[in-house]
Amino acid sequence: MNLERFQLFGERMRDFISRSAGSFHPHPEPERDADSEFNALAIELFKLQYDSVSPYRTWCESKGVKPPSVSHWSQIPAMPTAAFKELELTCLPIEQRHAVFHSSGTSRHQPSRHWHNELSLSLYEASLLAWFQPHLVPEHGRDEQCPLQWLALTPPPNLAPRSSLVHMLGAVTSRFGSGKAVFAGRPASDNTWLLDVDSACAMLDEAEVENAPVCILTTAFHCLELISGLAERGKRIRLPLGSRLMETGGYKGRSREVSKQELYNMVRDRLGITPEYCVSEYGMTELSSQAYDWVAGKTSRSSSGLSHETARCFRFPPWARIQVISPETSRPVSQGETGLLRICDLANVYSVMAVQTDDLVVLRNHGFEFLGRKAGSEPRGCSLMAK
Repeated sequence: MNLERFQLFGERMRDFISRSAGSFHPHPEPERDADSEFNALAIELFKLQYDSVSPYRTWCESKGVKPPSVSHWSQIPAMPTAAFKELELTCLPIEQRHAVFHSSGTSRHQPSRHWHNELSLSLYEASLLAWFQPHLVPEHGRDEQCPLQWLALTPPPNLAPRSSLVHMLGAVTSRFGSGKAVFAGRPASDNTWLLDVDSACAMLDEAEVENAPVCILTTAFHCLELISGLAERGKRIRLPLGSRLMETGGYKGRSREVSKQELYNMVRDRLGITPEYCVSEYGMTELSSQAYDWVAGKTSRSSSGLSHETARCFRFPPWARIQVISPETSRPVSQGETGLLRICDLANVYSVMAVQTDDLVVLRNHGFEFLGRKAGSEPRGCSLMAK
């Protein structure tokens, strides 16, 4: 398969990402010109993927949709996440598949698969870094290293090469890190992750003594495990101002579940990181872009007067769009209504850009509030890797 067309499109996407990220606003309203460019790129990429990804073409034909009939990105058929478990949804020939990310899970679950080569990984990193920076390290430039120490409650990239989250954290600490970076997890024999609480505590103790701000990167499950470990040891750490937390995923029935507000209150109590420095991330193996619900250090009152707990809302970058689809009518819902999240991610150049999830969300202003998985759906997400 000739990948030159995908390579050329990927180069244009890198330019679009760079320009779009440069105009970041925490409460974006897509400008008409940007929306027009997004739409044109989406239609062009749809034709490329329709022509080159055979299972996706079959899916589109079953829906009666071909490229000439599509005039808007919202008309592009979305592939269910379940299809990534069974089908090879990639334009990359076997000899070009240099890496693969698997969705989180244990040996009991068939994972979703997302193949990459060097070019697609480079685009994936361009997307993740451009959106991570304005949310987690907004006080620093896109190409600046940060005077933060980094603690990831996951295995290091060399021990978890099939985890998109771990790859992301490796890319983040490499780009923005100027100080210490510790990965305090390790893989277990059943594909889950184990947390070395003692190692994490030692790093945090040292940071407290040195008065060095820390950025903690973690799943919600392992964040709760760290907090529980501190409580069992009778420890309270007071990290310096500027320390922050990025957490992702849920609990997937592997521990007691706590609300986001309760978790952040525990983080404040045991680590000294206040809720306005806690940011939640939404990401998927099947995607190349992530959504965040807050900007680290943002004041606790929004322009509307809402508290940060009320004002929080996940938003994808300008190179992705969402729809919230009613499971009853298969049509988009209105603002404030609940449905299933559908994502059109232009950074997914080498696979399928339109993805239909089983995640129940509420449509908010240019974003969404995450509620959980649709009843009967298989557990997924990085917290399922925790043990």
